[in-house]
Amino acid sequence: MIEENLGYHNFRIELPNGFEEVFTHFYFAENRSGEAITKTLLPSYQTILVFSFGEKPYLVSKHGTRLEVNKYLLLGPIKQAFEYTLPANTEILIVNFKDDAFYRIFGKVGVSEHLPIGPEDLVHGDYLGMLWYELSKMEDTHTRVNYVLKFSEPYLTNRNKIAAQLASVREQPLNPIKSVAYQNNQSERNMQLQHKKHFGYSAKEHIRYLRFLKAVVSIQSMASSTSKIDWLQIVADCGYYDQSQLIKDFKHYINLSPTQYLNFQQEICNPIS
Repeated sequence: MIEENLGYHNFRIELPNGFEEVFTHFYFAENRSGEAITKTLLPSYQTILVFSFGEKPYLVSKHGTRLEVNKYLLLGPIKQAFEYTLPANTEILIVNFKDDAFYRIFGKVGVSEHLPIGPEDLVHGDYLGMLWYELSKMEDTHTRVNYVLKFSEPYLTNRNKIAAQLASVREQPLNPIKSVAYQNNQSERNMQLQHKKHFGYSAKEHIRYLRFLKAVVSIQSMASSTSKIDWLQIVADCGYYDQSQLIKDFKHYINLSPTQYLNFQQEICNPIS
């Protein structure tokens, strides 16, 4: 558990066996400090479901758009950083969907087509509203997590074959589109459309994001062991052409330079940590 301010608590909740293909983790935070606390969330290329209990937290995009979380909010895939604020007496539980899991459970909605989604968007058949209501009656965070896991169980076996194949090779040093297209005797164009449909972004976007994420990890690792960052080493290790390309990616994802990110790490929530 991390306690940065008196009355502010946040922690990551790992998953039991059997749910690794559906979620990466759950995240809990509460603010009992008496004052509003603002953080920045790094892009994760995941779809997230935010449940709110108590006062309403709100999000602010880089364009200045403000969204209040009234009971719950679906967001994603998270492709760029945004700020979120927890007023005093706020409590949130965040569900982080993995790969195509959001599409598997809420596929009729359409990945990234109608997000964000709040309670006012689901007047009829508001299953998320009903889920929030049940969670709101519980006081223990782990009890809430177990309830969400039980809710998701019927969807564990409902996975598209091609989406599963794409997910299995996305982290490997090969072209997932070309590889899976060959396995299924389909065109690469059709496979690109399948990737976008099930994950909410293209394979090319994901490759770029993984390179950025590798740079973030490398910077954090180097910063913990030395007082000076070897930026040329970061560029070489992470597959960038030059330092300007590294800076461009940081500006694109979090609107900060690598140096600025290094200076503001404490205010940034990293989805991989």
